[in-house]
Amino acid sequence: MSISDNIKKITSELGENTRLVAVSKTKPNEDIMEAYNAGQRLFGENKVQELVGKYETLPKDIEWHFIGHLQTNKVKYIAPFVSLIHGVDSFKLLKTINKEAKKKDRVIDCLLQFHIAQESTKFGLDEQEAETLLNDEQFKGLGNVRVVGVMGMATYTDDVDQVRNEFRSLKNIFNRLKERYFTSDDSFREISMGMSGDYKIAIEEGSTLVRIGSSIFGARNYAL
Repeated sequence: MSISDNIKKITSELGENTRLVAVSKTKPNEDIMEAYNAGQRLFGENKVQELVGKYETLPKDIEWHFIGHLQTNKVKYIAPFVSLIHGVDSFKLLKTINKEAKKKDRVIDCLLQFHIAQESTKFGLDEQEAETLLNDEQFKGLGNVRVVGVMGMATYTDDVDQVRNEFRSLKNIFNRLKERYFTSDDSFREISMGMSGDYKIAIEEGSTLVRIGSSIFGARNYAL
């Protein structure tokens, strides 16, 4: 199927509470424009230089999400335009995003990334670390970032029950943080979980943002 057909198929499966982030990393502008012309407006990238280049050359109504591991020294390059940063895994990073957003007179939406997988290679906070961050007086003074939800990646496995349990654990973390810290904050509503191989399970477990690349654009050529 074509990129536009894939977009339409996946969009039809989402339901009213889940949005699609089309993961366009390594893909050329032509592919992104095919998805754009099919109505897609949310795109995700995980390399700062590639994201900046695409932002500069593609339509300005695209909502760009940064979905990779973000280094503090790279924040300044995406601060002028990024819509949502999915992977905030340290207080240091959050403070850097706030500093760079303030320079641009912006408030940047962020998700706290949690380590829910069994794989040690994945980044993320544990719940205690997140609570320490949210209780810190410095956090309360960060006026140029807005924590709008949580993000996590499940273990890469064929064990459906394990994946489901990991997604469920992230939803439970979201619920506890919502109750303790964001009860009256309507903007705290996002749960970013689910990729090409497991997004249907993620939707069933409450995902509001699914990050899908290969099921839309086909396999990536990392040699490029």
